Amino acid sequence: MTPDTDRLVSLRREFHRRPEPAWREFWTTARIREELDAIGVDDVFVGPEVLDTDARMGIPDESDLDAWLDQARDAGADEATLDRLAGGNTGLVAVLDGENPDDGPTIALRVDIDGLPRAESDDPSHHPAAEGFRSVHDGAMHACGHDAHATIGLGVVEALKERGFAGRLKVLFQPAEEVVGGAAPMAESGRLDDVDYLLALHIGLDHPTGQVVAGVEDFLAVNHFRAAFEGEPAHAGGHPAQGRNAVQAMATAVGNLYAIPRNEAGATRVNAGDVGGGTAANIIPEQAYIEGEVRGETTELMEYMREKADRVLTNAAEMHDCTVEVETKGEAPSATNDAELVDVVEAVAGRTGGVDSVLRHDDLGGSEDATYLMRHVQNQGGKAAYVCVGTDHPGGHHTATFDVDEASLPIGVSVLAETIRQIGETRP
Repeated sequence: MTPDTDRLVSLRREFHRRPEPAWREFWTTARIREELDAIGVDDVFVGPEVLDTDARMGIPDESDLDAWLDQARDAGADEATLDRLAGGNTGLVAVLDGENPDDGPTIALRVDIDGLPRAESDDPSHHPAAEGFRSVHDGAMHACGHDAHATIGLGVVEALKERGFAGRLKVLFQPAEEVVGGAAPMAESGRLDDVDYLLALHIGLDHPTGQVVAGVEDFLAVNHFRAAFEGEPAHAGGHPAQGRNAVQAMATAVGNLYAIPRNEAGATRVNAGDVGGGTAANIIPEQAYIEGEVRGETTELMEYMREKADRVLTNAAEMHDCTVEVETKGEAPSATNDAELVDVVEAVAGRTGGVDSVLRHDDLGGSEDATYLMRHVQNQGGKAAYVCVGTDHPGGHHTATFDVDEASLPIGVSVLAETIRQIGETRP
């Protein structure tokens, strides 16, 4: 089956216009559900049915969630679906049975659906602005291609519904990837316990349209944290000694975080990406915070960095007679691809129209919470691979001018749908 490019482009632009950040993907989830119903997928599980809600990380406050829920309602999202997503329980899983579903393999495809909390360019040279599908939400944007991921996921379901395949397919429309908080609760929900093969998708990653990477590798394990420092306010001129300066504690911690010794076992990273505190120039600040992250080439190296960071934060607070509470906002382990599955993707991509070149491997150089899903499947004896479908993108990922080459959409659908068919037939 040849994918309907016009339909894919229309869907992608619709998703692009309404980006929703992590755990606020209310309209997006409802719209995907609507498309799955139109395709004729009978088994669609939504929100709390596909999440271990207690395992969610990085949940926004209730007022923020309510504002985005109301916005989705105003945009015409299905009320019954929205009711099931309340509280930030977003995302869904579509289950499609092929031939002999109970005897064939169960194959999962993971696509993420959240946008980023950043403004989109309104420059006329920016294609979405010029063509009228720029984000309608101030301060939110699909700046990493998840609009294309959701579209490709739907395209794969439609292709396999029409053409057929062996086994059972589960498409995981995962929320909250950008805060590395959505995969863990989906992995712990039980929906992947019977999965034999998992494919995860990303577009772009500095690979051009027409290039496919069969197995992206070298994921950095990551931990996102928020450290909240608490001190005591005082008048900075009249009674400076009566205060306990939380900003001083925070500043000490920032410097010492970057002084954590590197590890001979592999690469490590640390970043204090968002810091702040205080209320006025003449008040000893009683509150301050750091939102930061540590990473490691392996999960063990990330844990080494996290332990060192916890010690730095605690000691900095004690040095300035303050307290600190450290909360994990998101976390993902490292992961590896299974060669047998990479073989299938590589072979299929090599004979797919529109594909000009195939790389067996390339390094990610960053982090991705699909690794939770990959490890969950692998720990139960299954196989997993992380696939990149190249796309020409002006500006880097997460920038105000990011966009995708829509010619990559049918390529992604064709490669993944045929890979799933081949897995069903050969069981690598």
